[in-house]
Amino acid sequence: MKKDEKMSIEDMTAYMRIVPERKASYAEFPDTMNDEIKEYLGKQGINALYTHQTEMFEKAGRGENTVITTSTASGKTLAFLLPVLQKILEDPLTRAIFVYPTKALASDQYRSLQPVLEYFGEGKIQAGVYDGDTMPTERSRIRKSANIILTNPEMLNSAFLPNHSKYGFDFIFANLRYIVIDELHSYRGAFGAHLANIFRRMHRICQYYHSSPQFLCSSATIANPVELAKKVCGTAFSLIEKDGSPSPVREYRIIQPPEIKGHNDKVYGRYAASTVAADMLPDLVKEQRHFIAFGKSRRTVEVILKEARDKLDAAGFLSQADSRKIAGYRGGYTPLERKEIERKMMSGELNGLVSTNALELGIDIGSLDTTVIVGYPGTRASFWQQSGRAGRNGQTCVNYLILENQPFDQYIAVEPGWLFEGKSENAIVDPDNLLIELAHIRAAAAELPLSLDDAALFPSLGEIIPVLMKAEEVKSMAGRFAWSGPAFPAGDYSLRNMDKTRFKLILDNENREITEMDESQAYHELHPGAVYMHDGALYEVLKLDLVSRTATAKSFEGNYYTVPAGTEDIRILQTFQEKTVERTKIHFGDINVDEVISMFKKLQFHNHQNLGYVSLTQPLQKDYDTESTWIDIPEDVVRVYRSLLLPNGAGELVLNNHFEGLQNAIKNAAMMVTMTERDDINTGMSNNATVQGYVDSGSGESEGHEVVSLFIYDKYEGGLGYSEKIYELIPEVIDHAIQMVKGCSCEDGCPACVGDYTLSKKMVLWGLRSLKERLEAPEYVKKQVEEERPGVRKQYSFFKLPEKWNEFCETVIKNGESGGAFLKTAKRVEIEKHNLILIVDSYFYEDWLKIPENAKSIKNILKFHAVCPQDMEIVVRTEEDMERKKKTEGKLKRRYEDKF
Repeated sequence: MKKDEKMSIEDMTAYMRIVPERKASYAEFPDTMNDEIKEYLGKQGINALYTHQTEMFEKAGRGENTVITTSTASGKTLAFLLPVLQKILEDPLTRAIFVYPTKALASDQYRSLQPVLEYFGEGKIQAGVYDGDTMPTERSRIRKSANIILTNPEMLNSAFLPNHSKYGFDFIFANLRYIVIDELHSYRGAFGAHLANIFRRMHRICQYYHSSPQFLCSSATIANPVELAKKVCGTAFSLIEKDGSPSPVREYRIIQPPEIKGHNDKVYGRYAASTVAADMLPDLVKEQRHFIAFGKSRRTVEVILKEARDKLDAAGFLSQADSRKIAGYRGGYTPLERKEIERKMMSGELNGLVSTNALELGIDIGSLDTTVIVGYPGTRASFWQQSGRAGRNGQTCVNYLILENQPFDQYIAVEPGWLFEGKSENAIVDPDNLLIELAHIRAAAAELPLSLDDAALFPSLGEIIPVLMKAEEVKSMAGRFAWSGPAFPAGDYSLRNMDKTRFKLILDNENREITEMDESQAYHELHPGAVYMHDGALYEVLKLDLVSRTATAKSFEGNYYTVPAGTEDIRILQTFQEKTVERTKIHFGDINVDEVISMFKKLQFHNHQNLGYVSLTQPLQKDYDTESTWIDIPEDVVRVYRSLLLPNGAGELVLNNHFEGLQNAIKNAAMMVTMTERDDINTGMSNNATVQGYVDSGSGESEGHEVVSLFIYDKYEGGLGYSEKIYELIPEVIDHAIQMVKGCSCEDGCPACVGDYTLSKKMVLWGLRSLKERLEAPEYVKKQVEEERPGVRKQYSFFKLPEKWNEFCETVIKNGESGGAFLKTAKRVEIEKHNLILIVDSYFYEDWLKIPENAKSIKNILKFHAVCPQDMEIVVRTEEDMERKKKTEGKLKRRYEDKF
């Protein structure tokens, strides 16, 4: 396709499937159902229940904890509401807590409860939303009178549990009969681990008040709903999965963006999915369609929104459409902004929204006839949830999936049956993450004194209590451990992530807060020079202050956005499990990850062309320990891949790196079996992977050879169970990786299968297959390798540092980096293989650099300014100046006479 030429949807449709109408399967009202409930249902035009609703009612009546996984818009809300209503009508003191992942969804579900509340009246049933936006008088009413309390995990954590003995919460806990959890599948990773520990604390509180609530949960279709429910709620569950609801005719279209062709029809890849979406949305507005377009990230949402609005404005008077007919919807908007957007969508003022997965949940925004999913959302569960937002009124709907040039997407283009017929992924949650468990044990101690019996709830209690006692946060009292630390420990952490540190983005000339985010996100999106997008407006970040945790920005009128780049160093801390799979050895354990954001690239709007890289003046470093599975790469694969490496313009052996092709394939295959997003897990190679000088024993399978490993790790401190599940499923991961690379439609390697056009598909596929069996390496045909980072040139070479040392130190000091002045105190430096030896005049410095954080800081300085070997080490040797030492010690003795 040539520039400015627009292809039709029909031309870009790679696959279409019509899912026929599904008839409803009904069951009569259960005999045990209260007559008033039957009368209410009859007046609502409901004369029979779907079979899954009846099954839920009967299982709940028998006291079973249940999880239901029927399709979207299948009446799951009514399914878990009916047994709660039954219990309330039997006993008016009954209390039920309905937990929703977002405030918006809780408010939406409260609106859907209105017919029930109006029919039965305040004398029989009351309800209310109890969240951070609830007024004090309404909170008081809810605590005193509401049978059904709609809330979110944050309020359970910060209001219900810490105040269980005050304000009427004791009455709620004493009469708590049901805990309803909607959208259970959303509680995975850090969020799920936090909720699991909240319920551990709630179990203690309920036991104190002699109550034992029953759990009723609903979830999207996932591979392990019962396992997830048990891990989050801490009890056994039964499953309801047979769907009795009707479904209209649904049309699914898989859209393959056209190829980008240049001179002589040379193909340069495909147009971005966001570009195709930005072309589609104005047409949907003109056709008066009602739609949601889902983007996978906040950045994608803002790019699509801006470009679609630009196209509508460009049409001007020639079009009936209006750019104000499209709005964005994502995290970072204020509650008032979101509520106004929801109102406009329901009233018809808006035709469509461009949203993150925030609207994947069941918030009512009116009748929709179209969904546009921009890039495969990462899991089948999300795909079905997002496409399920259309057609809820029983009318035929159309669902578009626009493929990105990514592995999952291009695999779907070749094998669409994998999407429509394959099984769902596992949802992973690890309640025993040490940092999360520690946070909730501290909170639990402040709620009720801890006892040794609580070890049944908190597995790490025995290790944590001594630490808290030493920190004087708990004290022993007659065999129990009571909180003695600062007030309100439940407010010390965020449930949505592992990082309680928050950064604010401030508009420079107005001193107005634009948004806030955690540290990791701030390092990626708020570094100096970053272009941040919010509600279609662009801001250029001027400064990031790590002390005050604020970034300042100004309005930006440029035609590009930014993406961060950097390096990650990995170090093994301890190994828990090992096993041999086919030809390789697999390990699971703890690692340390040292991530450094050192540069960013500029991508042009509309065509997404790379405009070059910019180096950060001050690199941003985040260091953390986490869990990982790692695969030992066979010796012959390492030898061949190393032989293909080429230096870039700065002299680093980073080009033509086929280890990166292995990483790309393995990461995407791991994501296929776990419900992970790209920011949940990552892959990396051991630091020795690209080091030349590898000596082969000749056999290809020698003992004691230098091991090179590929790491698949959780991108959260302490780990959240993802890599542990990957360790269990590693044969499946390797098989998926082979299938994804082999099945890609490209000729010899592309970003979709191996991550880069410059890498050989045959060579990466051989490396993957070599994990299972020994094979001859294919003949390598050299590709044209371009230097991608012309803006990044390091001034110094590791091997030239001894002769350039003073100049190097002055550069570091001039750049304002801490550590530069210390480096200048070295009497001289020497090089031995890949060791940089600092000759200093005091043993203190030798000990000081043995502290890992200090050594790491010096390494980062060296790597930022000089081309260094990946396995570089810092070594300190001491040559003391005896005369200077004698003078210094004499002065110290006179100052501290009593200490010598």
